[in-house]
Amino acid sequence: MPERQQEWRDRGTVGDGGPMTDNITAGSPASDTPLPGDGYIGDPAVRAEWDNRYADRQQLWSGRPNGALVAEVAGLTPGRVLDVGCGEGADAVWLARAGWDVTALEVSGVALERAAGHARDAGVAVRWVHAALTEAVLPPASFDLVSAQYPALLRTPDAAAERALLAAVAPGGVLLLVHHAGMDTQQAHDSGFDPADYVWPSMVAALLTDDWKVEVNEQRPRVAPDGGAGAHHTDDLVLRARRLR
Repeated sequence: MPERQQEWRDRGTVGDGGPMTDNITAGSPASDTPLPGDGYIGDPAVRAEWDNRYADRQQLWSGRPNGALVAEVAGLTPGRVLDVGCGEGADAVWLARAGWDVTALEVSGVALERAAGHARDAGVAVRWVHAALTEAVLPPASFDLVSAQYPALLRTPDAAAERALLAAVAPGGVLLLVHHAGMDTQQAHDSGFDPADYVWPSMVAALLTDDWKVEVNEQRPRVAPDGGAGAHHTDDLVLRARRLR
């Protein structure tokens, strides 16, 4: 497999969550929104790339919620949450079980089908959005929490992905962006993977104005679920910022 593909597999881009056993159990059918089928909004090549990665393995992530997410939302009152790059749905299902009103966004239809199945098995409702973050039609300033766990967001000259993350947060709400430490400082690979092509927490932090309060901006040891791609990464970059107005 190409080195770039392996790199993104290893780094746990769209949620290191894993076997959907310990934390996702059977329940009554959920009244979640049906998947949009051919209604994908975004670059078809990006969708195909991620569909192929998911289709190549029966399960990519660990099926458990990301440790930084669990730690950072412990003191928050459940409200509306946007899960950016929900992958196979471990974080989305965990949030829904905790009382959050969950909207989960993902470019891979293969991943969304798996995520929707896990939500049905768990008996929770989730709104699924099959789109790229920068192309999705999302209500602005309406989410009490925007969670992006190890997202593969491409940089653009107008910082579209960074601004989309910030724009989705409601006044009083929280943006939580988590990434693998050290990835942002790697050298470009001959295979074409270049960290400079992607959005990292420091880039989002640089856009924060006086309308925001940074509550956490640090590197810390990662609480990693067993198994799943990206499990070998040991430290996280965690940015948590609250929108004041």
